[in-house]
Amino acid sequence: MEYKKVPQDINDFTNDNLKALSELFPSVIKDGQVDFKALKEELGQFEEVDGEKYELTWSGKQNAKRKAHEKVLGRTLNYIEEDSKNPDTTQNLYIEGDNLEVLKLLRQNYYGSVKMIYIDPPYNTGNDFVYNDNFKMNAKESDIAEGLVSEEGERLQKNLKSTNRYHANWLNMMYPRLKVARDLLTDDGVIFISIDDNEAHNARRVCDEIFDANNFISTIIWARKRGKDNSARFFSRNHEYLLVYAKSSISLRIGRLNMPTETRKAYRNPDSDPRGDYRLLGVWARGIQGGSVYEFKSKQGLTFKERSWLVGKDTMKILDEDGKLVFNGDKVYRKLFLSEYKGDIPETIWLDASNAANAADEIKSLLGQQVFDTVKPIPYLSKIIKCGSTSCDIILDFFSGSATTAHAVMQLNAEDGGNRRFIMVQLPETCDEESEAYKAGYKNICEIGKERIRRAGERIKEEIEGENGQLKLGEDPKKVPDIGFKVFRTSDTNIKWNLVESDHGQLDLDSIKDNPDVMDFTSSAKDVDVVYEIMLRQKDVPLSESMEVLSHIGNRTYLYGSSYLICLETEVTEGMVDKLAVIDPLPIKFVFRDSAFKDDISLKDETFRRLEGLIAKNSGDVKKTYTVEFI
Repeated sequence: MEYKKVPQDINDFTNDNLKALSELFPSVIKDGQVDFKALKEELGQFEEVDGEKYELTWSGKQNAKRKAHEKVLGRTLNYIEEDSKNPDTTQNLYIEGDNLEVLKLLRQNYYGSVKMIYIDPPYNTGNDFVYNDNFKMNAKESDIAEGLVSEEGERLQKNLKSTNRYHANWLNMMYPRLKVARDLLTDDGVIFISIDDNEAHNARRVCDEIFDANNFISTIIWARKRGKDNSARFFSRNHEYLLVYAKSSISLRIGRLNMPTETRKAYRNPDSDPRGDYRLLGVWARGIQGGSVYEFKSKQGLTFKERSWLVGKDTMKILDEDGKLVFNGDKVYRKLFLSEYKGDIPETIWLDASNAANAADEIKSLLGQQVFDTVKPIPYLSKIIKCGSTSCDIILDFFSGSATTAHAVMQLNAEDGGNRRFIMVQLPETCDEESEAYKAGYKNICEIGKERIRRAGERIKEEIEGENGQLKLGEDPKKVPDIGFKVFRTSDTNIKWNLVESDHGQLDLDSIKDNPDVMDFTSSAKDVDVVYEIMLRQKDVPLSESMEVLSHIGNRTYLYGSSYLICLETEVTEGMVDKLAVIDPLPIKFVFRDSAFKDDISLKDETFRRLEGLIAKNSGDVKKTYTVEFI
């Protein structure tokens, strides 16, 4: 049997891409490197003499591209049980950490799994903060010289308009995050980006590059402020933008919105049509509208001279036969029944999606104080979610702030009985000691977000339980949606991935005998975090899956998501192997500690021949497949 090691790398999509490219164009891969000139020629693109072309470029762009492809080594996500709510049943996640790092850590588990992303990134107003991803010393020294980071290497920097790299700083921050985020989207996925005039033009161009200009869907104008700002120098700015990009515009389906109340009033049934309420729509073309030109004669014998109609002759005949036409003089109308209504197609100007003042009131009513300055309102996020997802999708926000997106997901699930799931990601940025948030006891932004989700969930639960208590006989009670969430936090690795023979000698033998974990794990490692760290290396396995201890096998043997067996026992006995072989359903992967076999290859071979034989015996004629890996 071939023994595989659990890979230290979270993912290696670069090699996957190289392999795919070599299958399409074998001649462009030379010594493991891409010959880009040859690739262009394969695509029928030949170098122009002058080398000029239309593109977006800025200082640091190549480094931003490299950031998107750099591997995440020595980092993981640790589970924070004490901050989690309903962890055994929830499908929601809240993750604290640098969002670029988190997106990379999630890429293996959620590749192609997220239906909708919403982000409200820093607007680059000159007073907000952007992420600084310069970890290497030479880059750090360069930024210190430019006054962009402190001597202590603070990861957040104030992006003042006076700096030479004002727009470049913002683009360097956004590019790698959008690049990695695209990998998480489903083929029919969509991303919504809130932005204002400061960077809207750059956001469009960088998204055109990452998502492809053909996948640009729309720019929505949101009226964020109702009143007029008479102190403005030129114009009172009352709007923001919402950029919409698809992963594939061919696959994308934008959701329809609920019928407005005023529109519903237009549906009536004056002739008691058994098909229910309807509204009348004219079927003749007006002015310069196009259409089909023909003479129409109804089944009642009414004749309408040749004119331009909005529907074809065959369709008109079908409508007439179905009794869906209404005649009034020389006018012809069709009945559009309420039962035929498929929802309103979203418009590009949103005047009815609440405003910033209402958003401030929403969070104040929950937390008791105005602890966050820039918040989006629930109706605005709900409208976005309706447009970009269906009732069972995953929604990601990796600039989650006060967690409005999570609140909106729970609220919408409560309203329509959906089962949408959220993943919130937020850097635990420290609250200013003079801020209302700090005075209220919130030391960082994550504390605000988590508390908002807790309180919003409880309020939703109370409202539903109150409504259910007032039900009439025969009415079905509403379901309380998933209002829980698991909390994770970025951390250094729990596993000693690179321990080599020379390191073994440096370990105290008595220490190893007393505590074998010192060989494999860091001193602060917990079993549950080791399991999650291993699971971060598995494809398409959500972090929301259940984890149970199989105590009948061992106190450190875990079954994750009913499919992955993680055995952290310090030794593997025959009795344990016998019990592992009869787990039903059989796990698709078994993971063991190498140290459990004391470097004894024959013991390892004997153990897994036994496991293989027992599984085959228990399976009968059904061949069951599984893999075995070691840490």
